[in-house]
Order: sequence, then C-alpha cells, then structure tokens
Amino acid sequence: VAVRMRIKLIYCGVRCLEMAYVAVNQYFQLVESALEDGDGELLAELISYRHPHVQNEKLRVNFESQCQAYFQPPFDELFAAHIRCIIALSERDSSNAFACQLFVVQSFLKAFQAQKEENWGLPVLAVVTRDLRLFALEAEKCMAASGHKKPADVLERAADQIMSCFRVCVSDNRTVVERSKRLGTLVLVNQLFKIYFRINKLHLCKPLIRAIDSCDNLRFSKAQMVTYRYFVGKKAMFDSDFKKAAECLEYAFNHCFVTSQRNRRLILIYLIPVKMLLGEFPKRELLLKHKLEHFMDIAKAVRKGNLVLFSDALEKHESFFIHFGVFLILEKLTIITYRNLFRKVYLILGTHQLPLKAFEDALRFMNVEDVDIDEAQCILAGLIDKNYIRGYISHQHQKVVISKQNPFPVVK
Repeated sequence: VAVRMRIKLIYCGVRCLEMAYVAVNQYFQLVESALEDGDGELLAELISYRHPHVQNEKLRVNFESQCQAYFQPPFDELFAAHIRCIIALSERDSSNAFACQLFVVQSFLKAFQAQKEENWGLPVLAVVTRDLRLFALEAEKCMAASGHKKPADVLERAADQIMSCFRVCVSDNRTVVERSKRLGTLVLVNQLFKIYFRINKLHLCKPLIRAIDSCDNLRFSKAQMVTYRYFVGKKAMFDSDFKKAAECLEYAFNHCFVTSQRNRRLILIYLIPVKMLLGEFPKRELLLKHKLEHFMDIAKAVRKGNLVLFSDALEKHESFFIHFGVFLILEKLTIITYRNLFRKVYLILGTHQLPLKAFEDALRFMNVEDVDIDEAQCILAGLIDKNYIRGYISHQHQKVVISKQNPFPVVK
C-alpha cells in the first residue's frame, strides 16, 4: 500500500510537469496501481486519449511485452490495443483507431462484468465509450470523404457496442445503490443519443428514455441530466410534443453551467422555436447575448402577423435553420402568423361579422400567391379547427362570425 501511495504521489508531481516524457514503466506502474486499488477515476484518466501520455513516443516501443509483464488478462490485451490505437491516431488512420478502441471497450466490458458487487469501473466505462463514439465519428467522415457507400455503418457498430455496455449496467439490480452499475446508465444513454441523432434513428431513443425514467431511485450528475433533457426535448420537438419539449429544454437551459455559452446557445436554438409555437417570444437582449439574431425577424413577423417579413426571414437564414433541423418547425409558425394577421383585420373592422373578402384582401396585401376566396376560407377553417379563432364560417352570407367573448384565444 505504501508503494502504491508513493506511486500516486509521484504521479501528482508528474501531472504538473509533462506526462508525455515519463518513463514507460512509470506509466504502467500508475495503471497497475489504479487497477489494484480499484481507482476508477485515475484509471479513466490514464486510458483517456485526452491525457498527455498519448504524446509519449516511448510507449510505442516493445509495448506488447510490457503489457504482458504488468497486467493479467484481459487488461494486457486491453492496454496493448490502447497503445495500438495511439499509434493509429498518430498515423491519422481513423479506421484502425476505431477498430482498436472497439477492442478496448470489448475487453474492458469483460472485466467490468466480472466485478461483482462493485462499480468502481464506471468512470473508465464512460471514458472508453466516449472515445469510441468520437473515433467512430472521425472514421465516418473519412469514409464519406473517400466515397464509401455506407459510412454510417461504423457509427452503428459503435452504438451496438455501447448498447452492450448499457445492458450490463441496466441489468444490475443491486439493493445497495452506491455499488450498483445502474449509476452508469445515463452516461451511456447520452452517448447513444448522440449517435442516434447523428444517423437519424430517433425511434431507437424511446426504450432508452423509458429505462431512464424508471430509475427514480438513482441520482445522476447535473451535467448528465442536462445532456439527457436536451436530447429528450429535441426528440419531443420532432414528435410535435411541444409542451414536453419546452419543459425538457427549459430544464437543460436553466441547469446548464453559465460558463458553457456554446451549450446554452445550442439549447436555445431548439427552445426558442418551441416557445414561439406555445405563444412565448424571445427578448431581443437574449437573442443578442447568444448571437441568435437569426430568430429576431421571425419573432417580429409572427407577433405582427407580417407574412412578407416572415417569408423573407425564413429564406434569409434558411441554411442556418436547416443545419440545426428547425426549419420545418419554424414553418409551423405560419399558422400563428395568419392568426395574428386576421386578428388585425378584426380590430380594424371592429365587428363580429367579418366578410371573407376582407381576409382575402389581407392575404393579397401580404403577397400570398394564387390567393382567392376559397384559399382564405381554408386558412380560416384551419385556424378555427385549432382554436386560434372562435367562430364559424357562414358560406351563405360569405362571412366569418366570430365569438363576442375572447374571439382570438391566447396561443398556448
């Protein structure tokens, strides 16, 4: 124990200097110490590709024999594959790096399953699966650039392996929560979400959401909960469940670290359209603070019922909205823009019996193409059906008769 403590103290000093230049045996001693002590945090750091040891060229010489000398199976093969992955990364061979990391995850999962009544390996599992996803992304880009027919296959292989890890964790029904492997489920679910959204297989998220929702007795980190709610909110938005989407995305935004400006901006890109569909519009200061001026004219147009401005704003920022997948969501605001335009017609005429011709003229004024009285009636019927207008159409008198009490209910 004294020797291991000394090794860890040396490591603390080495971290302050350059881990990239330490002796090979010193790195392996640190790994060996972490394994013997069940120190998942230290081991996760030492197996991460963000750690400085990745730059240490000494590790790449005779590493096979070194791994066999220091570690018992499966860790000897695991760390040999880890170093092969480092070599592949240095050679910019993303496909080989992915293959090596896939073996790392498979090897660690064997050891992790063998740990009964223990979960100290959860930090390691989080790191190796994260790196697997990142290498899969890089391999996918390279395969797409080289003209491969199915570049997404590599991401699906990564997802399959992460799903195997998830099954091991979710099936661990320990009565003592502190030692349960289920504490690692959310980290893995978030990794899977990132892949499924990337390959557009959102239907695979549903059983994962159900599994996490059943884990009421587990406490997950705030950071992981923010990521989880962000993806659940996005999925709800695409499923047109805007109330749930708003609830999840608001949680993600309110609990995201204030310093994580990039993440907060990303959450807002989805939260703003959802809130507008529910009748809440963003303040100018919020949009300027997060550099989201793209939504400024959209919000202004919808509020004022200005179809011309709305169409121009969508067209102007089309590439931005399509890139983030919110273009079709924003198009749903068209009907609310109609509602606000027709409300102006009502306020101008000041009567509860409005001629259909007035609505047709308003649409013509807003440059709506090929508009006629039938088109105006169709739009009005849609607004009445969705309870944006309370009233009915009198075809006999060519008028819209609207309610005297709250004819234009607040959008919710």
